[in-house]
Amino acid sequence: MADQNVGIDEKELTRGARQLVEVNGRVAEGEPVVIVTDPEMERYATLVAEAARARGAVVTTCIMPVRGQDGQEPPEPVARAMAEASVIFSPVSISITHTRAMRSALEAGARAILMTAYTDEILTSPALLETDFQAQVAICHKIGDAFSRGSQLRLTSPKGTDLTFSMEGRTANVLTNLPDPGQLAPVPDIEVNVVPVTGSANGHLIADASIPYLGIGILKEPVVCTMEDGYITKMEGGPEADRLRAYLSSFGDRNCFNVAELGVGLNPNARLTGEMLEDEGVLGTIHIGIGTSHTLGGEIVAPTHYDLLMWEPTIEVDGRVIQRDKEIFG
Repeated sequence: MADQNVGIDEKELTRGARQLVEVNGRVAEGEPVVIVTDPEMERYATLVAEAARARGAVVTTCIMPVRGQDGQEPPEPVARAMAEASVIFSPVSISITHTRAMRSALEAGARAILMTAYTDEILTSPALLETDFQAQVAICHKIGDAFSRGSQLRLTSPKGTDLTFSMEGRTANVLTNLPDPGQLAPVPDIEVNVVPVTGSANGHLIADASIPYLGIGILKEPVVCTMEDGYITKMEGGPEADRLRAYLSSFGDRNCFNVAELGVGLNPNARLTGEMLEDEGVLGTIHIGIGTSHTLGGEIVAPTHYDLLMWEPTIEVDGRVIQRDKEIFG
């Protein structure tokens, strides 16, 4: 961690923390703010806490052991604190996004700023500091409305992706990164995602951009997935595909291979870096989430949730193209 952070101006780090608190979190005087962190990420918790206190917020910082895996529940005292917060910041090494604790906090009205695996580079990135988040809101809602009104989705790409699923009755998650109560904000990732109807996904996905988890990052070889009746039944490719398949298989839970999400990256300043919170916002990529869908509005609970990114998507909703590569259509 120390080597990758050399040379970053402390003033820029402070500016990034203020951006998260003031612009994205819209923290107000007197609001209860809970910051959930672990010993590896405590420096970011300190920066955010200082920025939130400067706004007059009532700040509680919870330091917990590093989670053993993505999606592992935080300790019960931390979960209780989250449930009483107006705003949650989560600078943690291992994700707690797809947990019952986070879902309960959102249902209680919290606004959650997700900071999983943050680095100095993310905190000072153009994706965070130069993006006009408000300017992207209309585009986000355009795609969200198409997903929420639509019935059938088809995803294709020049590399050979051809995947279909039903989204009948689903409501899209519009992540503008300016969250209202009950909403997540995986800053600086701007995205719109939708949960396929369980069991409806069929076809092939060629992930050729990144898998920003498990030390995989930017892909050297495509990961080719075959989906049947809502589950990945075959995952092929090079060592990166082998690593992901072996890890997911180690849980002995078929739901780790559930097709849980399609997400559209919409941050024009995001770059592919191998880090989840920036990669998933890159304009011109989509990601297919696998594993838990419950946090996003689905029914499936699994031990894990990971995302596979691909370039140059074409998305059709009920036969109408709504995205082709970086172009968004009305």
